[in-house]
Amino acid sequence: MPVLALLSAVFVIGIEQTVQWKYGAAGIIGLLLLTIGIKAKSPAVSSAGAVVLALLVARPAL
Repeated sequence: MPVLALLSAVFVIGIEQTVQWKYGAAGIIGLLLLTIGIKAKSPAVSSAGAVVLALLVARPAL
């Protein structure tokens, strides 16, 4: 069980670092809002995070 928790933590940190490297601070804020919204079961907060991430991903196409 501790191995699964360690692998999960490494995976999450890797995703966060990738988002920060590619999308900067706004990407981390969007990911944080999305995560908090899902854990708190708040559709407004998770939607705000999803919109921030969607705008960051779609920005080069606009």
